[in-house]
Amino acid sequence: MPRAAARRVGLLVTLVLGGLTALPPLSMDMYLPALPEVTRSLHAPAATVQLTLTACLAGMAAGQLVVGPMSDRWGRRRPLLVGMLVYVAATAVCALAPSAGLLIGFRLLQGLAGAAGIVIARAVVRDLYDGVEMARFFSTLMLISGVAPVIAPLIGGQILRVTDWRGVFHVLAVIGAVLTFVVWRWLHETLPPERRHGGGVGTALRTMRGLLADRVFTGYVLAGGLAFAALFAYISASPFVVQEIYGASPQTFALLFGVNSVGLVAVGQVNGKLLVGRVSLDKVLAAGLAAVTLAALALLLMTTGVFGPVGLVPVAAGLFVLMSAMGLTLPTTNAQALMRTPHAAGSASALLGTASFLVGAVASPLVGIAGETTAVPMAVVQLVCAVAALGCFLGLCRPWRTERGPAPTMDR
Repeated sequence: MPRAAARRVGLLVTLVLGGLTALPPLSMDMYLPALPEVTRSLHAPAATVQLTLTACLAGMAAGQLVVGPMSDRWGRRRPLLVGMLVYVAATAVCALAPSAGLLIGFRLLQGLAGAAGIVIARAVVRDLYDGVEMARFFSTLMLISGVAPVIAPLIGGQILRVTDWRGVFHVLAVIGAVLTFVVWRWLHETLPPERRHGGGVGTALRTMRGLLADRVFTGYVLAGGLAFAALFAYISASPFVVQEIYGASPQTFALLFGVNSVGLVAVGQVNGKLLVGRVSLDKVLAAGLAAVTLAALALLLMTTGVFGPVGLVPVAAGLFVLMSAMGLTLPTTNAQALMRTPHAAGSASALLGTASFLVGAVASPLVGIAGETTAVPMAVVQLVCAVAALGCFLGLCRPWRTERGPAPTMDR
């Protein structure tokens, strides 16, 4: 389908791509309220059941490295449809799993297949849009995908009111099947044959190596991944910080989590509607990373007692600023990185996604290193990640240089 015709699909493409990027967080977070019930049902230790989350996350990280280069070779539709079909099948088997071991195995497969939606959605955006338009589209996409982690546990909790934990996977399988049909029916191919490249694993590895050899592209990848790690640290630690340390109720925590997510989505919309096209993307990214860094510094000063005893309200305000600033940071790093790589958008998207998941997975356990009685580790991890992200952006991307040259192309 020609690029101009594909653009005219407009709202439908936005909803489809938003659904694809929302499916992985739905797969992770909708399942969270069911963990205690899974432990009892499968007679497995809690630590073993926790591996079902780790397996899904690991699958999503690894799957992007596989599917991204495949989509550069065979186009976007075929790898996406195959991935979605495998996702539906793996999710259905998860609902029938008789043991924790099988559930872990098929959660890994579910993550591997679900990664197709994340990586190809970003590649499709790169196929259809460029420059300011692409940055705006990523901000719009955040409106859809940003809501998923907020509503997923609520949906999971409501499902558990009428059925058991297996019902969560039945619902996910239905959602996956509907998305598969919508992709098959309405999402046309966006990568024409003349822009594809052949080759096997060796070519894919050389393509990724060539991308990482581009200093500016790598700077955006690292900046985005480290910023995402600060977000992961918040997600991992906030239930304990808000409820165990500051004594808030689960309802208060849910309210604060929702407010922070609304802040992220709202700032993302301000970015897309008002800033993009009027302010350079690098200036937007610099402002976002600076805000994340200052919020993390304020949280560290508060949690270490520099300002004396502080209550929940100041800490919640710091977390709100940090989360909201992600609405400037995450879509802009994606747009800037992909803008340099029209020749290998699938591979570039894979590197972006995998870097975020891997760095986030490393950062998340560190927030609990000192136990559940202090919020200092959370603030330290967030500040280190924010400073490192800002350093990568300034040191590698060098935004003050107006002429940075195009990304290198790879031999095909």
